[in-house]
Amino acid sequence: MTESRLAAFVAGLPKAELHVHHVGSASPRIVAELAARHPGAVPSDPDALRDFFTFRDFAHFIEVYLAVVDLIRTPEDIRYLTYEVARELADQQVRYAELTCTPHTSVVRGIAIEAYTEAIEDARVAAERELGVVLRWIYDIPGELGVPAGDATLRYALDHGSQALIGFGLGGPEVGVPRPQFAPHFAAARAAGLHSLPHAGETTGPGTIWDALDELGAERIGHGTSAASDPRLLAHLATTGIALEVCPSSNVATRAVDSLQTHPLPRFVEAGVVVTINSDDPPMFSTTLNREYQVAADLLGLGPSGVAGLARVAVEVSFAPADLRRRLLAEIDAYTAERAEPGEIIGS
Repeated sequence: MTESRLAAFVAGLPKAELHVHHVGSASPRIVAELAARHPGAVPSDPDALRDFFTFRDFAHFIEVYLAVVDLIRTPEDIRYLTYEVARELADQQVRYAELTCTPHTSVVRGIAIEAYTEAIEDARVAAERELGVVLRWIYDIPGELGVPAGDATLRYALDHGSQALIGFGLGGPEVGVPRPQFAPHFAAARAAGLHSLPHAGETTGPGTIWDALDELGAERIGHGTSAASDPRLLAHLATTGIALEVCPSSNVATRAVDSLQTHPLPRFVEAGVVVTINSDDPPMFSTTLNREYQVAADLLGLGPSGVAGLARVAVEVSFAPADLRRRLLAEIDAYTAERAEPGEIIGS
């Protein structure tokens, strides 16, 4: 299959996105609108934003990310951002997304958690009704702010979370942010029925991933890039079926890996680890979920059926309602079957 035909197949393939950030999904179009509302450090010109989103390293990425966070100053901004992110997901045939939100960064900037919750929920309901994309929330602790941020995020989740809140996460810098300090927060969240979905092993070694598993009860691992250096960890992940949420272009942009050619995704698959393909903070890394599927297809040597298999895995390890998982799996299968050509080996 030619590259252009595979790209067309990916573009129309029904998909689920499991590792994508709320603020980090603000495209140049969305950021330009927010920057026009709140003039300041972030340029409102889309061309200038491309330079703004050129990262030197992970620390610089966090700096730029927080500059975009500073543009979200009112509940109306949150509602606009959420709905427009949903629109851009729907444009890529994403049917279901688990969106990682960090409410603490908005609350400390003066938006009440009640208003924050109302804004994302209003956008969620409208997006499902008008765009056909189902959103669920993961509330993420900004790890660099320590235990107080964990306390606050847990309170937001337990006291103000909607029925669409399905997960509890941990993001931000990993260096100097030990995972065990958040063990009580994750224990409380799990006891309340939320799934444990922390980032780990993106910019630190496999020990961080072990901590996420042992101390936080992780059910999936965000990134998990450094697992490739620990054969015992790879075997554990393969045996337990705990999935890695792999974000190839993100890992290159933040210098977590040197290049796409050296990305450990093929090693994960060879080791039998369950992987899902995701976009993380797509506009900030000049990518889309569709592009990440094409990157994965190239790294793994996949054709249409292999790419569809990746899409199926994302649905299967998601926390979407069971009826939605069944419908989406059937839709993926039907889409793939319809595009098989006579005599074509679809998996090649």
